[in-house]
Order: sequence, then C-alpha cells, then structure tokens
Amino acid sequence: MSDRHKNDTYGNIEPRSEQAAGVVPPIPAATVVLLRDAGTDAVEVLMLRKNSRITFGGMWVFPGGKIDQADYVDGDNLAAAARTAAARETLEEAGINASADAFHHFSHWTPPPGPNKRFATWFFAAQMAGDETVAIDQGEIEDHAWINPAAALQRHAAGEIDLAPPTWVTLYQLSRHAPAARLMAYLQSQPAKVYSTHVAKRADGVRVAMWHGDAGYEAWDADLAGGRHRLVMAAEGFTFENTVENY
Repeated sequence: MSDRHKNDTYGNIEPRSEQAAGVVPPIPAATVVLLRDAGTDAVEVLMLRKNSRITFGGMWVFPGGKIDQADYVDGDNLAAAARTAAARETLEEAGINASADAFHHFSHWTPPPGPNKRFATWFFAAQMAGDETVAIDQGEIEDHAWINPAAALQRHAAGEIDLAPPTWVTLYQLSRHAPAARLMAYLQSQPAKVYSTHVAKRADGVRVAMWHGDAGYEAWDADLAGGRHRLVMAAEGFTFENTVENY
C-alpha cells in the first residue's frame, strides 16, 4: 500500500527557490468559486469534474484555466487578465456568463518550485443571484454539481471524489461561513491569502504541504515544533492543521 495520498499532486520535490537552476516558471492561471444559497443558512459551490484524459483528470475543480494572451485587455495588467480569464473559462466550461467585475480575489496559489509544469493560480469568488443553468461540453468537463463545501470534504474523505490540495483547502475555508452573502462578506473583509507551497516529509514518511506561518515552512522541515499552517496528506486522508491563520 502506498504511503502517499492519491490526490497529492505535488510530485517529487526538494527544497529549492524559484531562482534555482532547472526550476520552470509557473504558468499564470485563474479560477472562480461561484456561490449560491441553499436553504436558509447554507451555501453551495459549483464544481466541475475534469475529463480523465487531461491535466488534473478526474478531479473536481472550480471553473478556470490558464490565462491566455488574449485575456490581457488592460495592457500587461496581470490582475485584470486573471479576472478576464476566470470569466472566460466559466463561460467555456460551464456555460455561465459571469461578470468579472463581481469577482473578489481571495487567494493565490503557487506549487513548490520544480522542473515540472505548474500553475500559479488566482482564486476569485462571486455570489450568484439565483439558479444558473450549467452547460458542459463533455469535452474537458464531464460532469458538474452544486455542492455544499462541507459535504464535498466528506465525500473526499470517503474516497468518492478527487480534490487537489488547493481545492481541498479552499473548500475548508468556504465551509466555515454561510449563507453566501455572509461568506462573501467574510472573504471581502480579509486580505487575500498567498499560498507559496513547500512540501516535505515527516519522520513517519507522510508528506506535508506547508505555507507561511508554519514552523517548518522556511526550513522545509515538517517535523519542527511550533505553529502550524499545513495540509497533512496521509494516504488515508487529508488533515488541515492551522494555529496561525484566520479562517
């Protein structure tokens, strides 16, 4: 039996900086978390299941993708291009015409520096006014669902769905606030979180993704005592440990 979780997407890594030889620059990308109310005090998020034959195949994700050159409608403004890309991908992947002006930037994710292709992704959130008709093309996207974030985490724990670490942590954050207006107000009240990921093995062989504030982050040492801001990616399931960040 493998000691690595099947949704640990970070590959074989070693401590290195973004400027180290052989490190491939991350590709700018963007995604949007579309929220709607479900009942009087609950929230749902739109998730899409990727075609099993493409990057992140079979995983459940939020609408999004690579930022194209055509998305730079405001000169070289990357923040504006990220909004445009997230809106474009939402239309292409889900058939929803969402306004980029309504998007709130609440996090940014970068995988560990390494030799493989990776995506530095802007995460946005937007509240939908009501029922949205979702249209998928059965090409890149094979299925969709409006799902409560806590329920999605439960399904992942049961092995029913696949989630990449950034998606899992985002769902964890979303699961702590409802309904949708309150969740959006919370996200808007906080500075955008920046996740420049470091991954290391604990002494027991379990891989851990760490972010700023974790005691082991700077040293790439998952066994250092102290504050925690990490996702433990044990084979039997993900566990989020946090003592330093407000979620």
